[in-house]
Amino acid sequence: MLRCIEIAKNGLGTTAPNPMVGALLVYNGKIIGEGFTSAYGGPHAEVNAIASVEDKSLLSKATLYVTLEPCCHFGKTPPCTDLIIKSKIPHVIIGLTDPHEKVSGQGIRKLRSAGIDVITGVLEKECREHHRRFLCFHTKKRPYVILKWAQTADGFIAPERHRRDATPRPFWITQSNSRQLVHKWRTEEQAILVGTHTVLEDNPKLNARYWIGKNPIRIIIDKELKVPRSHHVFDGTITTIVLTGIKKTDRYAEKIIFELLDYSKALVPQIFEICYRHNIISLIVEGGAQTLQTFIAAHAWDEARVFTGNAFFKKGIEAPVHSGTLTCTSMVGSDELKIYRSDD
Repeated sequence: MLRCIEIAKNGLGTTAPNPMVGALLVYNGKIIGEGFTSAYGGPHAEVNAIASVEDKSLLSKATLYVTLEPCCHFGKTPPCTDLIIKSKIPHVIIGLTDPHEKVSGQGIRKLRSAGIDVITGVLEKECREHHRRFLCFHTKKRPYVILKWAQTADGFIAPERHRRDATPRPFWITQSNSRQLVHKWRTEEQAILVGTHTVLEDNPKLNARYWIGKNPIRIIIDKELKVPRSHHVFDGTITTIVLTGIKKTDRYAEKIIFELLDYSKALVPQIFEICYRHNIISLIVEGGAQTLQTFIAAHAWDEARVFTGNAFFKKGIEAPVHSGTLTCTSMVGSDELKIYRSDD
């Protein structure tokens, strides 16, 4: 099962909104085939594992290990349970029951009804950790939220306005190695969200240009549509969702989706509803400080990834304040990276 989890990670950033599942087949104590979920719309892990077995006659004597309950419904691909039954695999060992309402135990029941010996809950804790994005989306009806920011050694996230250039651009606190790592993270999650102030001040591209992989969907909070059309977020290269309070939205470019928010009400639940509707299972919140603090105050985050650079601002915009459990501390070049998990 640990090997299933290991190979499943190859699907990080490409399988969503499907889960990144790992599967393998064992015969006589030897792995005879393995696979992980293909990019969204492609074959699932079980299909790839079965296809990788050279001698198909061994399937009727083999044991299938899989991190998540095999699907039993038609989606982009046929049910995995049907192929398992057709392949006459006699034993299936499952790490975790699928919480998706179209599966949720039905796949297990279908396999058992076909006479297959099914064991569940093997390394369930580890499988639950691996599938945390998918589980969050289907149990809490919201994306898995990763807060990310960089702060100075004296605790500021941005300098005073007069220290910035007249032309909007990022004011870097971290070194290039950290920025590359952030772009890697962007390829692993489905969407990235920033507030109006960040877009106006930094004119960010919010893509993954320093890493090979898929660009995240851009989500911009822009209550009054203040962001000029000339800014990078409206370049039409990436699907961008604008969360606004203004109904007139015809002045912007193609690939821009407008979603109305009621700014007199709590914003985070509305943002989550929109993400759920767009099948966004994971979300990086990159700023600014007010936007990050809004998610923290709403107890609506799962991870916080915080860089601390060597710079000192003395004055400026203070970094967000949060309470969470520190799970990891490491150095990325000369920058310190701390990763927290929410206590909520």
